[in-house]
Amino acid sequence: MSGAIRVLFLCTGNSARSQMAEAILRHLAGGAIEVRSAGSDPRPEIHPLARETVRKLFGLEMAGQHPKSMNDFASQKFDFVITVCDRAAEACPNFPGAPEVLRWSLPDPAEAAGTEEEKRQAFENSAKDLTQRIRLWLATRRS
Repeated sequence: MSGAIRVLFLCTGNSARSQMAEAILRHLAGGAIEVRSAGSDPRPEIHPLARETVRKLFGLEMAGQHPKSMNDFASQKFDFVITVCDRAAEACPNFPGAPEVLRWSLPDPAEAAGTEEEKRQAFENSAKDLTQRIRLWLATRRS
């Protein structure tokens, strides 16, 4: 995908917000943007409710996606690095090529308390917030 815009989403665990953002941007950009996600302290697997939410809202599977360390990408060049939590923003390394860094501070749905339905709602709210921000970001790229 040479010549494509390269975007890296960062969060702490790389199990919920950044993984959903990766899937959503890949879907909305229709392959025109190369997108990855990583975490400062990656969890062993993607949260099941993140997968469920992306499937429910977009009909997408997160096939091939798994938590990765931001250190895996430290030597790669990205056009944009988007942090989706404050902790990842603080730990964000310097990437080559001086990418534009955007900070989207979003609550972690994986830390939501309550009933199973309340937890599902937290993931849906997060995915909808990410979708709105990504759509706005894409609109600014096209103008």
